[in-house]
Amino acid sequence: MTPTHCPYCALQCGMNLTPAAGGGVTVSERVDFPVNRGALCGKGRTAPALLSPALRLTEPLVRRDGVLVPVTWEEALDRVAEGLTRTRTEHGPDACGVFGGGGLTNEKAYALGKFARVVLGTSQIDYNGRFCMSSAAAAGNKAFGIDRGLPFPMEDIPKTGCVILVGSNLAETMPPALRYLTELKENGGTLIVIDPRRTRTAEQADLHLAPRPGTDLALALGLLHLVVSQGRTDEAFIEERTSGWEETRAAAMAHWPEYVERITGVPVPQLREAVRMFCAPANAMVLTARGPEQQSKGTDTVGAWINLCLATGRSGRPYSGYGCLTGQGNGQGGREHGQKADQLPGYRKLTDPEARRHVAGVWGVDPDSLPGPGLSAYELLDALGSDIRSLLLMGSNPVVSAPRAAHIQQRLESLDFLAVADVVLSETAALADVVLPVTQWAEETGTTTNLEGRVLLRRQAVSPPDGVRSDLYVLHQLAARAGVEKGFPVEPEEVFEELRRASAGGIADYSGITYRRLAEENGVFWPCPAQDDQPDGNRSQAAAHPGSPRLFLDRFATEDGRARFAPVTYRPIAEEPDAEYPVLLTTGRVVAQYQSGAQTRRVDELNAAAPGPFVELHPRLAARLGAGEGDAIAVVSRRGRAVAPARITTAIRPDTVFMPFHWPGEGRANTLTNPALDPTSRMPEFKACAVRLETVLP
Repeated sequence: MTPTHCPYCALQCGMNLTPAAGGGVTVSERVDFPVNRGALCGKGRTAPALLSPALRLTEPLVRRDGVLVPVTWEEALDRVAEGLTRTRTEHGPDACGVFGGGGLTNEKAYALGKFARVVLGTSQIDYNGRFCMSSAAAAGNKAFGIDRGLPFPMEDIPKTGCVILVGSNLAETMPPALRYLTELKENGGTLIVIDPRRTRTAEQADLHLAPRPGTDLALALGLLHLVVSQGRTDEAFIEERTSGWEETRAAAMAHWPEYVERITGVPVPQLREAVRMFCAPANAMVLTARGPEQQSKGTDTVGAWINLCLATGRSGRPYSGYGCLTGQGNGQGGREHGQKADQLPGYRKLTDPEARRHVAGVWGVDPDSLPGPGLSAYELLDALGSDIRSLLLMGSNPVVSAPRAAHIQQRLESLDFLAVADVVLSETAALADVVLPVTQWAEETGTTTNLEGRVLLRRQAVSPPDGVRSDLYVLHQLAARAGVEKGFPVEPEEVFEELRRASAGGIADYSGITYRRLAEENGVFWPCPAQDDQPDGNRSQAAAHPGSPRLFLDRFATEDGRARFAPVTYRPIAEEPDAEYPVLLTTGRVVAQYQSGAQTRRVDELNAAAPGPFVELHPRLAARLGAGEGDAIAVVSRRGRAVAPARITTAIRPDTVFMPFHWPGEGRANTLTNPALDPTSRMPEFKACAVRLETVLP
């Protein structure tokens, strides 16, 4: 039996894997892991199904005469090396792009960022985690000086007095986490859920606020206005531990309750009740997810929710604070160590000369040889086929997951060369010139970092099929073909040891974490610096830094130790409804599928539970359209058209429709979504765009 972790969401639930008599493995509860305490959702329970060779890639593929055909690893790697080298020679290093994924282990993310900057010399690297919590990251860095999904462990949530959950449907996206909200209420706490839909999570709330999509910023400002006008601010906390309050208060006071009601559709009495519930107990939390973050003003929106916490003294204290519920399995660690366009390992800024010197010293290269920041994820994908001529893509499926997806598919098809390393033949891999079959969670050892900032060790439980290699092997071989013989080991622990050195002294300092320690503990929270200048993997646990499960209790991570308010004001979404497109579209997930569905759509049990896309709409909207349950509905935006069956329910606002984004083809929700970008985080506006509805004749 091998103790390990689920391959899907950022909870990284603990599980045990045991070899089955007829082959494969079985999953059993791992009650010792504190995050899920044995509980697993359907995706976790069925995760071993994808280990079957029948459901995944088992040999390299190369495109010949328009068709992908099996080849040897040597030929496939030679083709990738030739394609990237040709582009680099003819068009320069920045014509080579690299696109990673939030499901890659820390070791793979680190090696991929190093490969892009050292071997290819390109600045053009980003990853799909940009579409996850980049707005919360930007707001957290501004306010607190550090970006970690949760600054406290999940176990603290039931111990607070009130939770405001903004734009998260935990019951479907992270089912084992719902127990924390249940325990919160059992302990006498209250739950406020903010979502334009009455989701399974909203049904658990003591108060459900249903704003128009894209108006969360106005809602947060309206609540802060009421906090000030009712005298509920914590003046001592503001004076002692924050800066920038006067400008922020002035901005909030321009958002009086009746004005906010007109914008959001949330009645003033509900706004007042939310403030009463949030301010009544001694402790409270605000938790955000993709709802407020995936907007063209997501950074300001999250900043406004942080302001609410700071103004009421609900931050930097036990069982209080702001936190972001990271989505992807390693969305946190994936950006900390080099996949993101503007960051180096340890969450260092690529523009910081000292950061460049430190990391270049670990890598054994000249700091001046490191390229500067490149394009953000959507901008990188949009530049394919023009400024970027070749792309190496690992662990992502932008044909389904990117906004304005039909356009991104065209950009991928226009490339001179595309290489994809993946577990399955995703919709993006099907467009590639070379497809490399790589190992997955149970077939390899590596670390991930969950939404709490808890670094975990995923252990190998089974051997991969004969024709499958690890992503680290791929990067090692490609580096060698480019003349870089050293610096890209294939053993994960060796990569992690270098990652420790590269992260040392950075914001996300992993230098005090070792594989040995992770094997003995249930994860270690970063920052966890080494206790001396020479990290020693054999040092006893007693001598090691304990890790940092709770941040900000003594000071914030800013230079002066104070949290910074963000003086923000409301602005509308990038694309408001009009006469031609009178309805708002918002998107999200369903419990039985995950992200682009590239893996979960191959599992029979999950497909039986969620077989395809749908359009959720209110009965009044359906009546105006003349549509009945199950009728085919076309949803049309300025970017394209998607068709799916109607699902009629009073659980959604009459001015809004919802589509899940897990499917390709004519029901692809991201054909419709708006790539308007947040000016700070470069997050696209997935959560709100203008559409019209049309019935489709049978």
